[in-house]
Amino acid sequence: MQAIFLETLPFFALIGLGFAAGWLRVFPPDATAWLTRFVFYFALSAMLFRLAATLDIAALFDLRFAVAYLSGSLAVWAVCFVVARMRGARLAEAAMEAHTGMIGNTGFLGVPMLVVLLGDAAIGPVLMVLTLDMIVFSTMITLIISAARYGRIGLGTLTAALRGVVANPMIVSMVAGLAWAALSLPLPRPFMDFLTLLGSAATPGALFAIGASLARRPVGRIGPAIWLSGAKLVLHPAAVGATALLMGVAAGPAGVMVAAAALPVAGNVYILAHHFRVAEQRVSAAILISTAVSIVTVPIVIHAITRG
Repeated sequence: MQAIFLETLPFFALIGLGFAAGWLRVFPPDATAWLTRFVFYFALSAMLFRLAATLDIAALFDLRFAVAYLSGSLAVWAVCFVVARMRGARLAEAAMEAHTGMIGNTGFLGVPMLVVLLGDAAIGPVLMVLTLDMIVFSTMITLIISAARYGRIGLGTLTAALRGVVANPMIVSMVAGLAWAALSLPLPRPFMDFLTLLGSAATPGALFAIGASLARRPVGRIGPAIWLSGAKLVLHPAAVGATALLMGVAAGPAGVMVAAAALPVAGNVYILAHHFRVAEQRVSAAILISTAVSIVTVPIVIHAITRG
């Protein structure tokens, strides 16, 4: 357990450094925004392309894995939605809280950390979780909030949701990498070195950006935020672990799925909440609380996974 904690500590220390830099205003909000764009469009995309381009395509997609992750995540979504509605939240707010309770920081934190801690065998499962989150759940929350506001889902809403998926650089880079792998194209040494060099900036850049962005986020509605943090860090990994067991998912991919589900709330959930002007403060507080608490909970989950 101590060894796992020490392995994860540098990742969270980088988040803490970014938080301190943002809080002390050494790293202003504009700098955080531009660093995030660099990581999102360039460094992380290079890392994802390189990882996807070296995968065994035939062994990548596992229907049982996808069904188990979707089933467990939807169960948590439903629980968070019902709890929010019982508390009197409007439909759009309840949907955003449900989204907050089961969308983890797989892109900026999970990909770099879990691949290092769990090895190359974690690449495929992590990318599958990231893809399902972005394609299924990000589209779902957009459609639900639009329906709640306008009473219907129009062609414009569907087009905007589809455009958001197609234009996402993480999706584009993964699809391009998988196509590269499917065609068995070689990766010339200079190209591989370029991808490695650029992708190496993804981990420190992403973690620092997470911390710096947390320092300036509005915090409010602490009660719901604590509940949502607990749902994300405890209920979500427990739910996908149970569905993976029921579906007979292999131990290795199932462990990666649980580890990915144990990650704190993703920062892009706040971007959605801010865009739709829905539950901004409670989402922001849940991101801050879950990230802080995950310093303890993530090593516990990974320790349990590595012990079988």
